[in-house]
Amino acid sequence: MAISTKLEMRQGQQLVMTPQLQQAIRLLQYSNLELSQFIEGELERNPLLELEEAVPDVPAAPAEAEPDERSDGGEADDWLDLEKPVAADATDSFDTEFENVYPDAAPAEGPDPNGSQWSQVKQRGSSFDDEDANLEAYATADISLREHLVEQVALAISDPAERLVAQYLIDTVDEAGYLHADLSDIQAKLAAPDGMVERVLGVLQSFDPAGVCARSLAECLALQLKEQNRYDPQIAALLDNLGHLATHNLAALKRAVGVDADELAEMIAEIKTLNPKPGLKFGSVQMQPVVPDIIVRPGNDGSWLIELNSDTLPRVLVNRIYYAKVSKTARNDKDKGYLLECLQTANWLVKSLDQRARTILRVAEEIVRQQDAFFTHGVQYLRPMNLKTVADAISMHESTVSRVTSNKYIATPRGILELKYFFTSSINSSDGDGEAHSSEAVRHRIKQLIDGEVASAILSDDMIVERLKGDGVDIARRTVAKYREAMRIPSSVQRRRDKRVLDRGMRV
Repeated sequence: MAISTKLEMRQGQQLVMTPQLQQAIRLLQYSNLELSQFIEGELERNPLLELEEAVPDVPAAPAEAEPDERSDGGEADDWLDLEKPVAADATDSFDTEFENVYPDAAPAEGPDPNGSQWSQVKQRGSSFDDEDANLEAYATADISLREHLVEQVALAISDPAERLVAQYLIDTVDEAGYLHADLSDIQAKLAAPDGMVERVLGVLQSFDPAGVCARSLAECLALQLKEQNRYDPQIAALLDNLGHLATHNLAALKRAVGVDADELAEMIAEIKTLNPKPGLKFGSVQMQPVVPDIIVRPGNDGSWLIELNSDTLPRVLVNRIYYAKVSKTARNDKDKGYLLECLQTANWLVKSLDQRARTILRVAEEIVRQQDAFFTHGVQYLRPMNLKTVADAISMHESTVSRVTSNKYIATPRGILELKYFFTSSINSSDGDGEAHSSEAVRHRIKQLIDGEVASAILSDDMIVERLKGDGVDIARRTVAKYREAMRIPSSVQRRRDKRVLDRGMRV
């Protein structure tokens, strides 16, 4: 059999991750603070970029204006006319229609063959695949108290509604570790069930460091003493009278506590070993207020009005007039190439920012539509929702939705919440055609059933499964047990024993 060579032409489609498209992916997942920092860097590097608020008003047709700068007598809005043909190669590489081409793990960004400096901008949220990722910086970076508490929430609280409450409470904790919030106000704003906010606060107060999320100095010290198993009635009385200790009125303090001088001295010495500001042991980071990216307001017709927060949207303009003026002075191909590259980069950035804003708005609109019951009735009405549900509804890729919901906040009548907290797991309906049930709603129903028990009719996990199936919820017994344990509800045997002891105490 003879071997020969030949030429063939084949046509196919392939997704090419250009440096511009890779940077567009980064733009989408940036928070508004990271985006502002990125824009500042680009404004310093690119002379053709300007912020809208920094552009002075252009006077009407000055006599000395050169005719070729404003051939149509237009104003400064020509700068944003992306369809205007400035140069044949200026828009050839604009490939930022990226809403459906986000891979879950974008390839590492290599050197830009055109000399662009996009790859120099690296944020903390960048992938470890980046060529210049500093692993030592990741390992040695100081973690903030908020980050430390949020990490513990992911391990200690599985209920999505309680996670929302926990996040809300953590956002009110100051640098010293104290919680500044009125629990009744939070319960009213989130329309949370009775006892949920207090229950979540109790979980937060069990976190490391001991004493965190306390509402007063006395409570902070009490939490630390309970952690050490040193909390007793005498110590409690001392903490209730810290004012006497602050004024050194030891006689009044001794009478209030009911101990002699030696015991009081020992108790005071033990109090002095505690940390009155447990949060200060963590890295001191500059506290930045959360600025929402999306604002949701109720409409007059009962619908929800959704809009982007204009304060978080940098209005970047391309100064085509300056480009036209400077390009005339270019004396060699190197200068012309530099100016053309600046123009391409500027046009691309404006288009990418617009695409980013429209993508965020589309995702937010769908989230609000699917979680309408939460906004109307409260946290216990969170619907089951995942990334695929939203992505399919708006014809986007799941990884795009994931990036949009990361580090983005939405201001609602129920407070400022992160978009990713609206995604909850679901439980199927017992009848095939029924609507899925939110796991939070199922947990709430389980707690209702257990709270309604009497000593003579304690519900086992199997009985709870049958009750839930009667309500149209298809759930396994082990799932009921998992939810019950997550809510710190004892087994049916322990509950029966506790009910009997309580009944005997009441009869006595």
